[in-house]
Amino acid sequence: MNRNLNWTRRAAAGIASIAVFGSALSAQDELPSREEMWAIIQKQQEQINALLERVDTTEVKIVETEQAIEVTADQVESTASFVEGYVASGSAQAGAGAIGRTNLGGYGELHYNFGKADSADFHRWVLFLDHAFNENVRFVSEVELEHSIAGAGKVGEIELEQAYVEFDLNDTDTAKAGLFLLPIGILNETHEPATFYGVERNNVEKNIIPTTWWEGGLAYRHTNDAGWAFDAAAHTGLFTPTSGSKAFNIRSGRQKVGSAEASDGALTTRVTYSGTPGLQLGLSAQYQADIAQSTLSERIDATLVSAHADYQRGGFGLRALYARWDIGGAAPGVTGADEQFGYYIEPSYRFETEAGDVGFFARYSVYDNYAGSASNTEDAFFDIGMNYWPIENVVFKWDVQFTDYADSSKDEEIINIGVGYHF
Repeated sequence: MNRNLNWTRRAAAGIASIAVFGSALSAQDELPSREEMWAIIQKQQEQINALLERVDTTEVKIVETEQAIEVTADQVESTASFVEGYVASGSAQAGAGAIGRTNLGGYGELHYNFGKADSADFHRWVLFLDHAFNENVRFVSEVELEHSIAGAGKVGEIELEQAYVEFDLNDTDTAKAGLFLLPIGILNETHEPATFYGVERNNVEKNIIPTTWWEGGLAYRHTNDAGWAFDAAAHTGLFTPTSGSKAFNIRSGRQKVGSAEASDGALTTRVTYSGTPGLQLGLSAQYQADIAQSTLSERIDATLVSAHADYQRGGFGLRALYARWDIGGAAPGVTGADEQFGYYIEPSYRFETEAGDVGFFARYSVYDNYAGSASNTEDAFFDIGMNYWPIENVVFKWDVQFTDYADSSKDEEIINIGVGYHF
């Protein structure tokens, strides 16, 4: 650029010289005197000086412009570095969390039951709220309103079923801390209405595996490419009644982590295999040293073992599950309840129609919370019915349940109708 400015200066001087020479030629007939010539030269020198001043001013402006451009470039680079660091630090993610990193979901189900007593119940209304802090850390929560209305003297209740922080340790391992669903059975972790057959949940995964069952603690999960997964959790435990008609009843022992007695916790493990398309096999175990939470003179240990299979090939499906509790100790209320078990088998068939999917199922189930007693305490159920999915996440259900209680006076046929959704 300096070379161009020097050339401009020389050009200006040359133009001025030509102007002087031209003026002299135009006056050939009357040549100026020495004084007049000197005056002409001085005038032209003033013009040259004026041109040079304009060139100097232009040069200064160009230099100032170059400096401004350099400052602007520095500012752009600084802003880019700030944005890059802002995003890397997670501040930008936090600022945009409500838009892109927080998810809202839920499910609900309405039931009509017609038998010896007819009833209608909006059984569950559930809200999910999840938030991803970054790619490796997330928060998961679930709030449920049961039976539509809660409060003093009301039939329903509001429950916090999940509230935990989960960490991706690497591509195959995760850990979580907080309130979470235990890795047991088929329905306990996945129980949205459109994912299972029947208006009501099966009695085995209600009375032996007390679905929905959550505890507070720490959990770890490992998976591999072969389809195997391993879960382990250390968490709060059951606190069963120790007397009365519900003595050592498993479902009645859930504390739901509300000011829960934590003298004795529990350990739960599970191994699952899903390496074959459409098949999942699972084996779970739990041990608690004292389900009476140190309220008796002796410790009442409890061990749960559960195995399940869930198979889907084309439209055909088959679910089967077995679960068993062994409870130790010689407390008076333990007699009979020291063995508890249940099992079911559920074949089904689902097919597509122009108006949505239709599925039929049958289920035979048995459970016994007092299998250790000498008398017959086994309750059996046979269910048959259908599901209709107009879309994948909405389902209408109908089924009939035939009961065979140990106390035959309780037997009845129940017609169940329901609608459910999840999103």
